Amino acid sequence: MSLSDALKPKGSKHLSRIINSEGVEVEAEKREDEQQKIKYGEIIECLIGAGYYRAKIKGISEFDKVVGGMTWCIDVCNIDLDVDLLFQENSTIGQKIALTEKIVTALQKMNCPFMIEPHQIQGLDFIHIYPVIEWLVKKSIENREERGDYLQQYAIHRFNNEFCFPGEKPNENFIRRALPHISAVQNKYSVQRKFRRIEGSHAPSDLMSRIQSTLFEYGHAPLQEKEEEENGDIKHVEAIDEVKLKQMVKTMKSTSEEVKLAPKAIKEIISLKSEELIDATKNYISLSADSEVSEKAEIVRLKEKEEALIAKQSEIDFNLKEAIEKLNKIKSRTSSIEESESRLSKEELKIVEDIKTRLMMLERLNEQEKEFKEYCKGEKLRLETTIREVDDYEGLNHNSIDEQLSSLEAQLANARISLAKVSRTEAKLHRLIDQVPSRPELNQYQRRFIELYNQVSAKYKETKQYYTLYNSMSDQHEYLNKEIKLLDSILEGYNATVNGSQHAKEEFINKFETLVDGIKQNKAKVETKRNEERDAKDRLRSQLFSMIEQQRQYASLLKQFREECEVNETLLTRMKAAAQVSASPEHIRSS
Repeated sequence: MSLSDALKPKGSKHLSRIINSEGVEVEAEKREDEQQKIKYGEIIECLIGAGYYRAKIKGISEFDKVVGGMTWCIDVCNIDLDVDLLFQENSTIGQKIALTEKIVTALQKMNCPFMIEPHQIQGLDFIHIYPVIEWLVKKSIENREERGDYLQQYAIHRFNNEFCFPGEKPNENFIRRALPHISAVQNKYSVQRKFRRIEGSHAPSDLMSRIQSTLFEYGHAPLQEKEEEENGDIKHVEAIDEVKLKQMVKTMKSTSEEVKLAPKAIKEIISLKSEELIDATKNYISLSADSEVSEKAEIVRLKEKEEALIAKQSEIDFNLKEAIEKLNKIKSRTSSIEESESRLSKEELKIVEDIKTRLMMLERLNEQEKEFKEYCKGEKLRLETTIREVDDYEGLNHNSIDEQLSSLEAQLANARISLAKVSRTEAKLHRLIDQVPSRPELNQYQRRFIELYNQVSAKYKETKQYYTLYNSMSDQHEYLNKEIKLLDSILEGYNATVNGSQHAKEEFINKFETLVDGIKQNKAKVETKRNEERDAKDRLRSQLFSMIEQQRQYASLLKQFREECEVNETLLTRMKAAAQVSASPEHIRSS
């Protein structure tokens, strides 16, 4: 491995690689927490039991297994979340952060009872991830069972409606009960002939006219297409062809038995002559046809009105659903805010109470400012009226008027000064409120600081590896240069003393021995330095192990302390309940 290859920048996927001075990749020491490892195993078992068998594959990383299982459970729940959960294996840091934030928002929309932050998922905090995954698995199993029961019932219903087993008979009672209704519907909506062609009238020659006349006999008026312009667009609209309608009415007569005549109309018809009777019948037939056509037009209009009302009702239902969804979102947000306030520490609660008091003070100051402005306006109007009265009144003393005016100006100046003080205090309170960050801003700062810390630490490790590799390579290069120079000097001295005298050979041997002694001394120095570094490494490793042991002891003690606190809380609640029961009047009467 050359120096240029070792100094090439590497991507984020190689941050966990460590290369020693010889250029060989070394595995980094990993800190393993037993509780985290146990929870990770329980998470994998839970996902496999739910049906996510990709968790068995050994080549997938822990993050991909856990986050992939969470996204799979959310998809199986089949809930409309309006969140795009696109999971990809071997994602970058930015994609992982975005995916974890989307998962947290989806869990909030699903009303998950367990709170979790994106950095906990990204940092593989299995102790906090396990209850969330357990809840998701239960939710997905319940959803699958409900869907399976629904599909089974639907399939059985469809089979019973269309088929039956060979040894069974169809449901005769159902058929017997359904037949009267079916016949009633068929009789109600059966085809009824309303007009009949007059004897002696000729039928139309073309096929289209005969079709229209036949349809008109059964109550369908002839239609034609018209072109109408609306906002520059030409639309084809169907309308009743009145010309053809009048022609058909002349050649048709009514067949309805429901038409009843009044007694007076019958007497008048009998008193008429035969020709007038024929004309009256024709007029009556035409009028009845026109009335039926007008009734059909009225029915069409009422149907259009009904469709418009149905569309309006659907729009109102949609708006109502949106309002209900907004109300549910507001309720979930208020509940999350209350939960977040309940999880705050005492110092944070004090800060929140201080901010609330300041906001109340600000509201009071705003109200006082409005009242003061209204009072100033009233005073200004009153003063202006007095000034006008003074100007109109000529008999008053000018000196007294000047004194009154100066006093009023002084009052106005004092009022302006007090108003300026109030505005300054208001601006100061605004600045103080703006200086205090909100809870979402603090969470965002925390996330960004964690991301920045991870990136900086990764970059620091990478540059440190580059520096150590460069230093080791430069030391090797320096030693190799020295070795080459030494070998060159030995070769030159050897070539010079081969054909020389015995004294020159002895001198060359003495110099060679001194060089060998110097090399041995340098080797001994390097070995002592290496032994010192090894001892320092052993000391640091022993310190690391002791600190890890202390951390484990701290975690176990903290767990015991939390359990004891929970026991204490349960005992306190029981004591309060017992005290309330003993203090109740019924208990006192019985005692």
